[in-house]
Amino acid sequence: MAEIQLRNVSKRWGGFVGVQKFDLTIPDREFLVLLGPSGCGKTTTMRMIAGLEDPTEGEISIGGRVVNDLEPKDRDVAMVFQSYALYPNMNVYENIRFPLRVRGIDPSGHDEKVRRASAMVELDDFLHRKPAELSGGQRQRVALARAIVREPNVFLMDEPLSNLDAKLRVSTRAQIKNLSHELSVTTIYVTHDQIEAMTLADRVVVMNKGVVQQVGTPTDIYDRPANAFVASFIGNPAMNLIEGQMAGGVFTAQNTRIAGLSGPDGPVTLGFRAEDATVGAGGDGDGAGGAITGPIYTLELLGDATMVALRIGGALVSAKTDKTYRAEIGDPVSIRITPDHCHLFDTATGARVGD
Repeated sequence: MAEIQLRNVSKRWGGFVGVQKFDLTIPDREFLVLLGPSGCGKTTTMRMIAGLEDPTEGEISIGGRVVNDLEPKDRDVAMVFQSYALYPNMNVYENIRFPLRVRGIDPSGHDEKVRRASAMVELDDFLHRKPAELSGGQRQRVALARAIVREPNVFLMDEPLSNLDAKLRVSTRAQIKNLSHELSVTTIYVTHDQIEAMTLADRVVVMNKGVVQQVGTPTDIYDRPANAFVASFIGNPAMNLIEGQMAGGVFTAQNTRIAGLSGPDGPVTLGFRAEDATVGAGGDGDGAGGAITGPIYTLELLGDATMVALRIGGALVSAKTDKTYRAEIGDPVSIRITPDHCHLFDTATGARVGD
């Protein structure tokens, strides 16, 4: 059982701030995802929890015990890295078994533990093979089994799917989701892939430039982003963001007029999701709320839907419509959006404004 607490944890190298005052409690058995672009501080945060980096300031506790001065081997955590870090001279069985040997676990129980971990990640037919004889997905499953066999209090996973192709990422992601349910172990997972975060996490921590931007469930973060950065980072496609002016509840920008909004007058950034908009004929903007009009900049056929994009100022504005939709680049269209699907952000700070 391992609740993790980070109390005002910071990491600096000279004048460079890697992580700034990270303050969070991670309940026992939670699957927490640290999400953000490269260099945002997510991996540094994980490495401080693991003991691979020393915090410049702040306190880290695992299971009620402060671990700042403990060696990594004494923190009872197991890590799965982006690189598989397997021993090429050992077969799969011995790679999985290795943590038991180095920790001095009674050898009489090794076989049962190895085969249990192997079965969880469907490697029973590959135990005799060397890593060079395995695919990338199989090697990552060996790394997962090697972490499982330790039976740690905490799993730390640093972008474990990054080296896999798209199809393998989907299947291995599902396997990690199922394992987290079976094992019920506190897990911290680092990724820059917002789809992994949305599908795996109980809660997501969105980071940027070493600072936590928002903490919440995937639904919270998707439906009510705390600022424009979160809005632009979560979603595929990301939330549409248009800079304009608000006056008397009416937002205006180039080729854009949305009425019935609640927010302060002045410069503001309007956001909305592609799936919350509808596409109509050019000039068809008299419905509730308002519309964005212009020529089609690009069309993307997605199989289950069609994505229509306009260029408004310097921004691409996308709307998702039916898969049977047919038009040509350059055709005039109207993207309609109702006020209840709009988000408003302060243009200067990016902070959410309004309700």
